[in-house]
Amino acid sequence: MTMGWTKADWRAKPRVQMPDYPDAAALAAVEAQLAAYPPLVFAGEARRLKATLGEVAAGKAFLLQGGDCAESFAEFSADNIRDTFKVMLQMAIVLTWGAKVPVVKVGRMAGQFAKPRSTPMEAMGGVELPSYRGDIINGFDFTPEARTPDPARMLQAYTQAAASLNLLRAFSTGGFADIHRVQSWISGFTEEDEAARYREIGARIADAMDFMAAAGVTSKTAHELASVEFYTSHEALLLEYEEALCRIDSITGLPVAGSGHMLWIGDRTRQVDGAHVEFCRGVQNPIGLKCGPTTTVDDLKRLMEKLNPANEPGRLTLIVRFGACTVGEHLPRLIRTVREEGANVVWTCDPMHGNTIKSASGYKTRPFDSVLREVREFFAVHKAEGTIPGGVHFEMTGRDVTECTGGVRAVTDEDLSSRYHTACDPRLNASQSLELAFLVAEELQGRRDLQRMAG
Repeated sequence: MTMGWTKADWRAKPRVQMPDYPDAAALAAVEAQLAAYPPLVFAGEARRLKATLGEVAAGKAFLLQGGDCAESFAEFSADNIRDTFKVMLQMAIVLTWGAKVPVVKVGRMAGQFAKPRSTPMEAMGGVELPSYRGDIINGFDFTPEARTPDPARMLQAYTQAAASLNLLRAFSTGGFADIHRVQSWISGFTEEDEAARYREIGARIADAMDFMAAAGVTSKTAHELASVEFYTSHEALLLEYEEALCRIDSITGLPVAGSGHMLWIGDRTRQVDGAHVEFCRGVQNPIGLKCGPTTTVDDLKRLMEKLNPANEPGRLTLIVRFGACTVGEHLPRLIRTVREEGANVVWTCDPMHGNTIKSASGYKTRPFDSVLREVREFFAVHKAEGTIPGGVHFEMTGRDVTECTGGVRAVTDEDLSSRYHTACDPRLNASQSLELAFLVAEELQGRRDLQRMAG
């Protein structure tokens, strides 16, 4: 895969959605400093995730990928990390009940600092400045100083990512992730009046836990019940940062991205001969590929060949994002292309990016019903095609924000202004995220029932 490839080859390819740094010497100094730092993640972890994603592709596991739209320097705190991690654990338990297979937990965390933008410049009050591209690149404030790309921000991003990973590893193995604790959080949610329809599922999960305890299977007797494996992922957008943290795996002798366990290529940066595909094709990490309405059959064939020429299970995840009511128009042709090519891929649904609207109150939002509709259409198409819906990919937070409308606690257009904290795209809050997990679990349970009847 990496024969004739070096981690700097992307520099000779066309680049999009990347900043032009005004101070080349400062950029080179930051890159050199990052190159001397330890990797944030380790090659063995990335290999383990890839093997587990191979199980997802075979229908023996299910992928839950979620977290921030864009991580913020200003909102960085242990509480925010804990709350998002907590909600993902709750979602995973509910999805495990529905799928009856292990759930692979991958956070959009510890690296999701850069964001593609629809326009390179932003105008306000007659003044035009570079668009905000995420805290790793420039600042959110609308001033020339804040909007000028600053390479020193990469060092702050690295420090924050390292601290986040340290805390996530502690949460994963230190007792916070104990399955009995997580189940009690779920019970607390289902006891609320608004969540009454999910009470039966919550009770069945509680009954399963009681049965295991009665059988002597507890956190003290089974280490797996007291800890979890949790991986991190982000869009590989800022390639100077990615190159600086690329390392050679001492076991395989092959290059690995040290910035996160899994990287993905966005719908705006998936040019077959572009810089982002060139970098990602050479690293051994699992790679995600966003596929939108403009993804053609030829695009997909060429990208699969370039990113996974050995057709390795778990290497390539196709993250489809079309928008509610359009999945049936676009997804079948991609599924048939994958089938005709005999390609090993994980199919996962991003129901967020195709469902962004501007509310009557002027805020950018995503209606919960549209998000759910796209997920259901994703499952329905896979059912019709006889293929495996492998996972879901959400922009969400553990905080009680009001950014997406709808859900059991019924966020309205008028509510958006009360706790609208995102710097980029609207996120599901904790309640909406868990509710969506219950609804996806019902889809998974239906799939299992059909498989059982067919078998």
